Amino acid sequence: MKKERVFIGTGRRKTSVAQVKMVPGKGKITVNGVDVREFFPYETNIMDLSQPLVATGNEETFDIDVKVNGGGFTGATGAIRLGITRALLQYDEANEGKEDSYRTILKRAGFITRDARIKERKKPGLKAARRAPQFSKR
Repeated sequence: MKKERVFIGTGRRKTSVAQVKMVPGKGKITVNGVDVREFFPYETNIMDLSQPLVATGNEETFDIDVKVNGGGFTGATGAIRLGITRALLQYDEANEGKEDSYRTILKRAGFITRDARIKERKKPGLKAARRAPQFSKR
């Protein structure tokens, strides 16, 4: 029995967490057991999450299975993109010997850095995080 190579990456963005499993294949992306085009309503989301694959030229090299929890479409897209990036870095480490590694390509494109921006908490006495109640002189 031939053991298949599996590359795993975890990505986070806002309140979304994505677990990405990358296996050599034909370029099929599945999110929570559904095709990526059915899961995400907008083409921009699909383009955004596949950017690391396009940058490294691996659009049709791997089959990707994703489990994503929490957040909305934007957070989920960002989490999946970071997970794919980390899985690609794991693949690159396993296949050393290239002169231009994926790390430099992905770092230059800004995909390796986790976007740490999250919603700021509401403060007491305010209507939102920074929005104060309307001032009334009388």
